Order: sequence, then C-alpha cells, then structure tokens
Amino acid sequence: MPLATAQAKVLCLNHPEGDSVFSIILAAGWPIWPLLFASIVAVALIIERVGALRRHRVLPPGLLQRVIGEYRQQGVNESTITVLEAQSPLGRVLAAGLRNVGSTREVMREAIEETGSVVAHELERYLTTLGTIASISPLMGLFGTVVGMIEIFGSQAPTGSNPVQLAHGISVALYNTGFGLLIAIPSMIFWRHFRALVNSFVIDMQQQAVRLVEVLHGERKA
Repeated sequence: MPLATAQAKVLCLNHPEGDSVFSIILAAGWPIWPLLFASIVAVALIIERVGALRRHRVLPPGLLQRVIGEYRQQGVNESTITVLEAQSPLGRVLAAGLRNVGSTREVMREAIEETGSVVAHELERYLTTLGTIASISPLMGLFGTVVGMIEIFGSQAPTGSNPVQLAHGISVALYNTGFGLLIAIPSMIFWRHFRALVNSFVIDMQQQAVRLVEVLHGERKA
C-alpha cells in the first residue's frame, strides 16, 4: 500500500471530519501540490485586485469638477498637482493635463495619453498572472490525470491487478482533474471581470481628460 494512501486512511479513521480535506490531498498524490500553489496565488491576486479596482478609488466622484473649480479660483501650482497625483489614477491623468496647461491642445493631449498608458498598465497589474493560472490549471489537472493513469496501468500484472494501486491511481486521476477545473473556472471568471472593469475605467478616464482639455482651452463649459 502506498504510504500516502495508508496515511490518508489512518487520518480518516482518527479524524473523519477535521482531516477529510488533508486526506483528499494525500490521496490525490504529488501532482496536487502545484495546483494548491496555483490556487493560493490566484486567491491572493483576486483579493488584491478586488481592493485595488474599486471604482471610487480609481475614479473618485466629482474629481474633474473639483479640479476645474480649483483651477479657476487659484490657477495651477505644484503643490496642488502633487496632491492630485497621489489621490487616484484619474488624478494622475488630470495632473498631467494641468502640468501642460500653458501648452497647445495637442501637447496637453499627448501628455495625458502618455500618463494614461502608464495608469492603464498599472490597473492591469497581475491580470496576466491570473489569466495564466486560469489557462494552465486544467492542463496541470490533466497532467495529474496522466500520472494517475500511469499508476492504473502499472497496477496491472500477469498474475492480476493490485486493487490498492488501482484505487490510488483512480484517486490521483480524478482529484487532480476536478481540482484543476475548480481553480480554472473562478480564475477565468474574475480575470474577465477585471479586464472588463479596467477597460471601462480607461474609457471613463479618457472622456474626463478630454473634457478637461476642452474646458481649460475655453472650447466648452464645465
């Protein structure tokens, strides 16, 4: 009997409820450990992005109107721009426009676009890693399935099959397949949600930046 299977059975007998998850991990064999690591990373990234991509944190309500009002009252000064940059991603984009308020409309838009590209890249932080986990988790589960199938075929002998090794191979194959899908499905859902959220933020920042340029150049009212 494989050591991992024997340990799992002992744990199940002694602690049928508390150690059930640990016994499943042991029954799944060594291919489950990369999947466990991927699941921990995915959960950490999802929690981090949920906090970082809150709308009021990225696009504070009323920020554009406040910036325009302060500009009309006291003009542009470095301290105001520095505070604005530190407030939010939208504040960084608007601050880029204020720094070039004395330049032409084209120069202001170029400065805003450059800053906007950097801000958009920062909003997409860790999304590539989360998407990669969503893509490779089923493959990692498939790899565990292959390992389990190898153990199943290895249990076959001319004198008959080894029931314990056969059962362990089936456990490895099924547990890894299921766990790979369990990681991939929510990771893919959150990845698509975060991508759509970032795209909406970028479009909203672009619209507000264009309004700022047009208002500061007298082409429209606030």
